[in-house]
Amino acid sequence: MKKMILIAGPCVIESKELVFKVANELKEFNEDERIDFYFKSSFDKANRTSIDSFRGPGLEKGLNILEAVKKEFSMKILTDIHESSQAKPVAEVADVLQIPAFLCRQTDLLVAAAKTKAKVNIKKGQFLNPADIKYSVKKVLQTRGEEKEGFEAAQKNGVFVAERGSSFGYANLVVDMRSLLIMQEFAPVIFDATHSVQMPGAMGGKSGG
Repeated sequence: MKKMILIAGPCVIESKELVFKVANELKEFNEDERIDFYFKSSFDKANRTSIDSFRGPGLEKGLNILEAVKKEFSMKILTDIHESSQAKPVAEVADVLQIPAFLCRQTDLLVAAAKTKAKVNIKKGQFLNPADIKYSVKKVLQTRGEEKEGFEAAQKNGVFVAERGSSFGYANLVVDMRSLLIMQEFAPVIFDATHSVQMPGAMGGKSGG
């Protein structure tokens, strides 16, 4: 049976209590045999609009909370990394390392993620031609010793890409659904339904939507 991939959870870790409350609400999806479920929350959101915005508890405390979720609810974990040095320690807890959209072309970050045993989810940058995501995928595949390219090679090596809309500089994101088919030539595609309706910076130093 082909399972639907579902990624859900609080955007950022605000507290252990809140994370556990959300995980408890989501456990029915994790227990559904038709769904390949991943609990997502970030220990650090390093790309907030404002320097005053809450970023998260940090690497050590955040990973401890995510590890506790993994043990308590038997959930697979997905979380962001922003620096190459984070890849190895985060992969000891997380099943999927997510590359933020703004960093989707950062070679050192992609290579560091590829050197771990975790799956890699690359979020397509708001500025990127969907066809060009193949080069980001290729960086991961080649680092993992994969000579072939395309959907099957990416799937075999645990590489996904995520569509989250394109930005035209007017505090809005627009999704061209054709990009889903374009990117599917290079890797399995995740559709980010929340960020696709986001309005970056539209609330005066923070995002709305």
